[in-house]
Amino acid sequence: MAARGSAHAQHAPPPRVSPPAAAAAAAAMPPPPVLLLPPPPGDAPALRVLIAARFSGDPPPALQRVAPGTPAPPGTPPQPLPLLRAPGGPAGPGAAALLLSPPRLRGRDPREAALVRQWVAFAEGDLGTAAAIAMGGPKQARARGLQELLRALGALESHLSSGRSFLVGDGVTLADVTVVCALLGPFTQVLDAPSRAPFPGVSRWFLSCARLPQFRAELGDLELCGGGGGAPEGTPGTPKETPEPPPGGVPGGVPAAPPGPAKSAAQLKKEAKKREKMEKFQQKQEKNRQLQAQAKAKPSRARRELQGLRYETPTPPGCKKDVGGPLPESYSPGYVEAAWYSWWEQEGFFRPEWGRSLDAPNPRGVFVMCLPPPNVTGTLHLGHALTVAIQDTLTRWHRMRGLTTLWAPGCDHAGIATQVVVERRLLRSRGLTRHQLGREAFLGEVWRWKDEKGDRIYQQLRRLGASMDWERACFTMDPKMSRAVTEAFVRLHEQGLIYRSRRIVHWSCALRSAISDIEVEKKELGGRTLLRVPGYEEPVEFGVLVAFAYPLEGGAGEGEEPPEVVVATTRLETMLGDEAVAVHPEDPRYQHLRGRSVRHPITGRVLPILHDAFVDPQFGTGAVKITPAHDAVDFEVGQRHGLGVATVIGEDGAMVNVPAPFLGMPRFQARRALLETLKERGLFRGVTENPMVVPICSRSKDVLEPRAVPQWFVRCQGLAGAAAAAVRRGDLRLHPPGHARTWFTWMDNIRDWCISRQLWWGHRIPAYFVTIDDPQVPPGQDEDERFWVSGRSPDEARAKAAAAFGVSPELVRLRQDEDVLDTWFSSGLFPFSIFGWPEQTPDLERFYPGSLLETGHDILFFWVARMVMLGLALTGKLPFREVYLHAIVRDAHGRKMSKSLGNVIDPLDVITGVTLQELHQQLESSNLDPAELERAREGQKRDFPEGIPECGTDALRFALCAYTAQGRDINLDVGRVLGYRHFCNKVWNGARFVLRALGPGYRPPPDTECPRWSLAERWVRSRLSRAVRGCGAALGAFDFPGATTAVHGFWLYELCDVYLECVKPVLARASPAQPGGEGPREEGEGPHEEGEGHDEEEEEEERGDPEAARATLLTCLEAGLRLLAPFMPFLAEELWQRLPHAPPAPPSVSLAPFPEPEQFCWQDEEAEATMEFVLSIVRALRSLRAAHGLTRQRPQCFLQTPDPSWGSRARRCRGLLRALGGVGSVQLLGGGQEPPQGCAVAVASERCTVHLLLQGVVDPPSELARLGGRRLELGRALERLRERRGGPGYAQKVPAQVQESDEAKLSQLESELRNVLEAEELMRKML
Repeated sequence: MAARGSAHAQHAPPPRVSPPAAAAAAAAMPPPPVLLLPPPPGDAPALRVLIAARFSGDPPPALQRVAPGTPAPPGTPPQPLPLLRAPGGPAGPGAAALLLSPPRLRGRDPREAALVRQWVAFAEGDLGTAAAIAMGGPKQARARGLQELLRALGALESHLSSGRSFLVGDGVTLADVTVVCALLGPFTQVLDAPSRAPFPGVSRWFLSCARLPQFRAELGDLELCGGGGGAPEGTPGTPKETPEPPPGGVPGGVPAAPPGPAKSAAQLKKEAKKREKMEKFQQKQEKNRQLQAQAKAKPSRARRELQGLRYETPTPPGCKKDVGGPLPESYSPGYVEAAWYSWWEQEGFFRPEWGRSLDAPNPRGVFVMCLPPPNVTGTLHLGHALTVAIQDTLTRWHRMRGLTTLWAPGCDHAGIATQVVVERRLLRSRGLTRHQLGREAFLGEVWRWKDEKGDRIYQQLRRLGASMDWERACFTMDPKMSRAVTEAFVRLHEQGLIYRSRRIVHWSCALRSAISDIEVEKKELGGRTLLRVPGYEEPVEFGVLVAFAYPLEGGAGEGEEPPEVVVATTRLETMLGDEAVAVHPEDPRYQHLRGRSVRHPITGRVLPILHDAFVDPQFGTGAVKITPAHDAVDFEVGQRHGLGVATVIGEDGAMVNVPAPFLGMPRFQARRALLETLKERGLFRGVTENPMVVPICSRSKDVLEPRAVPQWFVRCQGLAGAAAAAVRRGDLRLHPPGHARTWFTWMDNIRDWCISRQLWWGHRIPAYFVTIDDPQVPPGQDEDERFWVSGRSPDEARAKAAAAFGVSPELVRLRQDEDVLDTWFSSGLFPFSIFGWPEQTPDLERFYPGSLLETGHDILFFWVARMVMLGLALTGKLPFREVYLHAIVRDAHGRKMSKSLGNVIDPLDVITGVTLQELHQQLESSNLDPAELERAREGQKRDFPEGIPECGTDALRFALCAYTAQGRDINLDVGRVLGYRHFCNKVWNGARFVLRALGPGYRPPPDTECPRWSLAERWVRSRLSRAVRGCGAALGAFDFPGATTAVHGFWLYELCDVYLECVKPVLARASPAQPGGEGPREEGEGPHEEGEGHDEEEEEEERGDPEAARATLLTCLEAGLRLLAPFMPFLAEELWQRLPHAPPAPPSVSLAPFPEPEQFCWQDEEAEATMEFVLSIVRALRSLRAAHGLTRQRPQCFLQTPDPSWGSRARRCRGLLRALGGVGSVQLLGGGQEPPQGCAVAVASERCTVHLLLQGVVDPPSELARLGGRRLELGRALERLRERRGGPGYAQKVPAQVQESDEAKLSQLESELRNVLEAEELMRKML
């Protein structure tokens, strides 16, 4: 758009120009800007641009309404509307609003401008996505969309509840314009008055903006859903007549659009139906609200246990979360995970440039990894969650270790998946197929869909905490990516690595395209099976072998068998394309048929009888039919013997090139018709069941058809050899190493890769068929590669063709291939195309090759191998040095997650929680038949009787990392995720205790101070150093379970369960006059007995030093949070921000240095040995207390230690034993000294026996009654378990993991029963 002039220039008289000069000047002037808009009523982006333009004083651009399906001008990609066409180039919705708005709407200073951008991003991202899903998303997603919309409104309400008139500053900005337009649909169509009631500040602000003249000029007087409107006077909700704008539009604004035509009867009927649907939707909403209110009145037990508060402090997107208030009493994922991610992203913490210059080498090194690009059609599933959990853990770990770290995100255009989704949407909404619409218009529809939905997967990845550099995000159809694809194809074609040939491919008749191997689902059949096939009303029979006879040409000779050859096939319809019959050359049954032929009973053609060793004499009759055009093996046989390739099944699955009546029949109807014909002619020889594998298209669910069609292929043998050699040399390392054997097997037996796809959405193949306008050059055939050239542009291709045929370029006519490239081709270029290849960009030099590729083992060959082959071929370098392949996620029972089983788990349901009723509703919105629906519903009741409680992102990430120990498959039990949510609560409570113990204003002591550490301090510091070493080593070896075990064990079993209990008495004894004041004192805790004959040194050891304890608490908490940060970033950040730090401290825990063994070199073998001795005594004491039902009582304890040195250690540690063991006094028995009567006894270890005095503490008759009841319970449980284990078929039918669990349960019950029997015997002695 032309720059605005000064006020003086605007009002100065124009200079006098002669008419010719004026004409020349007019010709030289750029054309005025034009704003392209969708037809009325306008959507939110269009309204945003129009309203923003009304605030400007500049002349408005010309308006042009664009009808749906209008193709883009030639040579330009389709772009979303509204679109501003200006001399500087086209501008999309966001840029158009920015260009047409006055400077004041963009922010008066850099700070306001930044806030405006943040609110615009919020409206376009979280708010806009939630609004779109709530209003028009898939039925099963609308409830979640509404929930996300209400959550976004809560954030907006917290900002506006203080009475602010505008979002930024004291005037209207683009932030207000964009957010109002995003809320226009929800406020007028979805959210009625009760739904808006919790957001009075938002409602007030929305209406005040809507009443401004610039808004009203485009929106009119709004009528809010369920009543209430924007009219300043008159009846609320009653639309008023908008004043007629002056000719040419409102002064200083955009010209008014011409009035629309009168609505037809069909349009009025459609609007009435929409109103009726909206009324039903509102009724359903009201019913759901009532059900939710009832559910809130009586929440499930899981909900009651885990209901948590939410973060409600007003925090604009991108601003730092307020941690100045007190720490809430209990952990709540919703509270902890709020607001952090937008701050991390806004501050640029995830960019490799943060805090350093990329021009200077980093001595710590560089870590680069790219995200396996998810499909643009995709939504979050557990495979994504596992990928993010592992990759983000590694990325955050390397970033904290000081490496220059880049995790590059991207999104795949997903050729088949996206085209299928848009085709279905087009058919459902407009009743059109893509062929009726046309290629250019259809691609416009796909681009519009991508612009609407394409950002959804990115928002979900943010929800998982993925620390990616979003400024480097790429879409595989971006211009720079498309250029890389074209360059790669042309280079490989010029090198002879890409060629065109007619080969057998997997063909989807429903899609009318070849498909990739990864889109093939192999359905195994044990025998005769009826399958539903798209396009057929009746099920189709598979899993049978049909035998029929081919008559011998010339009849039988003298003394020969009957004059026929019997063959068998599972695909009878292909016999119309048979070119020969084959037998094994050594089969004695067919030696007399050498040189003979058979006659085709339908076509009348004569077919030779071949003798070829590929035939299995044991299969069927030992004679097989050869159909080169529809079978991969037969195609190779035909090539060896020079047979024809007669295609009889067309691209749509109908019969072609066959005689009547089969011509035009769908293939499976022809199968039945042929069977009847063979029976009528006496050639049918029977049907037998035959186990087989049926290839199914994962996208269309159609049965795939092998077809021989001309396609483009990549010659893979040489490329695969180089990729295999890289692994053999160790240049490329695969983890786990067992995948190397599979890698070699696949590479050594690789076939050429078909890269043609008969689609419209994707990278169109840059190859051109050549026709020469010269009679001396005969026309070529489509499969003749000599008549095909590749080029980066048509001009380059024309020049190549002219040189190849020796003619001038003017005689060359080109036709570009209609097909597009396989999606995996562009994905194979991803590690270097994202950095600008083939240009030698700074990013390509810095970040290629990458460090690691992490993905699922199921796409080792579809993606990983192709990246390696293409990287070596095009850049001469491996794209990465290491590959880590993670497992596949299954349900808790080991079953594959499938919609038909109803066992698919949405990670967002695990993160935010979901009721059983909501899980059932998700099933009902699927396409399951009634029987499958009922089975799936029962499975949900069994697995989630009370729904899935809110677990949070951190717990899910930690669980998925811990699960990778299971090998190739992960059986995800949500109960274990919930266990890690309880672990988060343990960490939270531990941190609260430490912060309370430190007190306000605590400052860590200087490193030069060396407090006198007690045994507990020495031990916990030693265990911390082991956790640091173990976690770092495990992450370096991709041992994620080892890393999580090291962190989890330190936090749970050493810091929280032991050390915090050890320091409670020390802090409780601290006088308020001492530095740091009084520490926390637990309920029922007080000073313990003293003066038991200890010497002064022993007593001082027992008391401990409060300042040493506080310093150790802070050290353990701070280092423990840094260990936890790669796995649980939200919880670690929330707690780390509240700790006192010695300056200079990094702004975020994600940038704090990861603990290194060199810094935490505190291992103390003697302290660990002594503490293990103490803990063995504590375990024995706790076991005795549990066996006798002791809760608050603190009985006396007597210890027997044969070795005096260990007795001395026990004496020095009596304070720890009292704190941890829950006992009163602790006395050591001398040699020959017996414990008093009435003691329960337990052996702690070979070094110590424990006696717990129960006399006078328990009531023997009552205790005997309790123990008797418990003995009966255990007996019944053991009887049931033994009966189940002894049942028929237990060893064969019950899964191994269940048998292991049963065996452990049996051992536990037997041990507990022995303890009860011993306790009963003791109580009888005490009577």
